[in-house]
Amino acid sequence: MRARAVRRVGLAVIVVGTVGCGGGKVAGDGGGGAGALGERARRVAEAWDGSKAAAVWRAGYHPVGEETRLPRGGLRDEDQQAYERRNLTARGALPDGGPEDGEVAWAAGGSGARPVVSAREAYEALAGPRAAGTPRLVVEEVAAGRMRIDTTRGPASVPAWVFTLDGYASPLVRAAVEPSPTPRSPIGPAHDLPGRRLDRLLDIADDGRSVTVVAVHGVCDDGPRVRARETRGSVVLTTSVVDREGEQTCTAQGKLERVVVKLRAPLGDRVLLDAVSGGPVPYRGPVPGW
Repeated sequence: MRARAVRRVGLAVIVVGTVGCGGGKVAGDGGGGAGALGERARRVAEAWDGSKAAAVWRAGYHPVGEETRLPRGGLRDEDQQAYERRNLTARGALPDGGPEDGEVAWAAGGSGARPVVSAREAYEALAGPRAAGTPRLVVEEVAAGRMRIDTTRGPASVPAWVFTLDGYASPLVRAAVEPSPTPRSPIGPAHDLPGRRLDRLLDIADDGRSVTVVAVHGVCDDGPRVRARETRGSVVLTTSVVDREGEQTCTAQGKLERVVVKLRAPLGDRVLLDAVSGGPVPYRGPVPGW
């Protein structure tokens, strides 16, 4: 299948280590570089399509949406600061045990059981060491409930812990089930390609016809290019960058940039893969500060 180029949107700068500097070359995008990336994408797709790993991935629970839902309308300024600093405090005792069951029910049909986390584990994932003299977000009560979350298989209803907050009419809700482990890739990572690994998956469009990913590139290039190789069983993404003309002095920084990748067909249950790593593009939530 032919690869498609895509557009870039948004920008953030984060220190990630030493990066290459300009010289007018197309890194991983022209000549032998493009051919090597294309061949790698073909090999990754060939390894995954019809594999046991792909079947295990499709059957699993892999969130691609936030596992924590804030109260309707969001948090007030001081409370938002407290939340970002993980400065929460609970007034009462947290419930013992976990939700009654760990059933994940997909809107498109099908369900599965996953291990659940206790109310204390969910609370400790949100709360850090108490910082003196800073705003606190007060949890008044915790109860078991359910929430909707986006997954690689579409929307699903999952067990959740419902946190009643002081001063808010609607609660903060956090998923109470553990994601499925990532299956071992049938192909190992590539160590000699001009392309870079994708940092993370940010979003899958509601119609499945595009995905938003975060790509890494240097401060001395003209940005990342992400292409998709589509098969019936997978979508393999390759990332390259274009160096700027002329010699430049570069700092040890890199840029993380959102890239919207448009697909020829809806993603559906196809596995979204990173050509360099050889495995599924990871979802780790939004980049802090975006």
